[in-house]
Amino acid sequence: MNDQAVGCYRHPDRETGIRCTRCERPICPECMVSASVGFQCPACVAGDSGTGHRPQATAPRTIAGGVRAADPRLVTKVLLAVNVALWIAVMATGDGLIDEMELFGRAVLAGEPQGVAEGQWYRLVTAVFLHQAPMHIAFNMLSLWWIGPPLEAALGRARYLALYLLSGLGGSALTFVVADPRQPSLGASGAIFGLLGATAVIMRRLNYDMRPVAALLVLNLIFTFTWHNIAWEAHIGGLVVGAAVAYGMVHAPREKRALVQGLTCGVALAVIVAAVVVRAATLPELVAFSG
Repeated sequence: MNDQAVGCYRHPDRETGIRCTRCERPICPECMVSASVGFQCPACVAGDSGTGHRPQATAPRTIAGGVRAADPRLVTKVLLAVNVALWIAVMATGDGLIDEMELFGRAVLAGEPQGVAEGQWYRLVTAVFLHQAPMHIAFNMLSLWWIGPPLEAALGRARYLALYLLSGLGGSALTFVVADPRQPSLGASGAIFGLLGATAVIMRRLNYDMRPVAALLVLNLIFTFTWHNIAWEAHIGGLVVGAAVAYGMVHAPREKRALVQGLTCGVALAVIVAAVVVRAATLPELVAFSG
C-alpha cells in the first residue's frame, strides 16, 4: 500500500496517508470507518459492511463516533428557531418575559427576592436562549449558523447538542459566580463561544491550519473585553467548557469512546452545579435590583 500523503478522495484539500482497505482510495480522518482490519471509506461501507456484521454496525461515523445524519444542520436549525421564537415572544410581551427568564444572582424584583440564589436555577438555561436587542440576536444567530453546522456534522447530533447546552450553562455559571448578583445577563454568546472553542479543538485534532480560527478567537476576545455591556464571564465560561468537552469527545479512545465522552459531559455538568451551589450559599441575603 502506498502511504504517501495524497488528497482524500472526498475532501481533496485534506492530505492523508490512509487508504480504504477495500477500494484503496485515500481517506481523511473524517471519512475513516473502522473495520475488522484497518479502515474503510463511506462508499464501501454503504454498499456492504464487509465485516460479517449488520451494515449499521459499521455505518459512517463522525470523528467523535456519532452517526452521520442526512441533514447535518437539523439541530442548529432547531436551536436557531427556539432563539428566534423566544425573541419574537419578548417583542410581543415586553419586559415581563425578560424579568422572568434573564439571569441574575439574587435581587429584589417586584417586591420579592428572586434569582438563581433563590432557587430559580432555570434562569441558567433560559437566559441562554433569551435576547432583546435586534442586533444582539442577529449577531448571535449568524454566528450559530456559520459555526454550528460544521460542528454538528463533525460530532453528530446528540454530542453537538450536549456541547451547546453545556457551553451555555458554563457561561451562565461563570456569570453567576463572578458578576454582580444584581446585574442581569442574557444571550446565546456563551454557547456560541463554546462552539468556537470546540472548533479550535477539532481543527487541531485533524491537523488543519489553525490560523483562521485562532484569528477569529483573538478578534472575538478583543471585542469581549473592549465593548461595553458585554458579559465577558459568559464568553469565557462558554469557551472553556466548550473546548474541554470537545477535547474529551474527539480524543476519547475508540474502544471506550462512549464511556469517556459520557464522563466528560458528566464532570463538566458536576463542576457547573458545584460552582453554582457554592456561590448561592455565599451571596448576601438581599440586594437591591439594579435592572
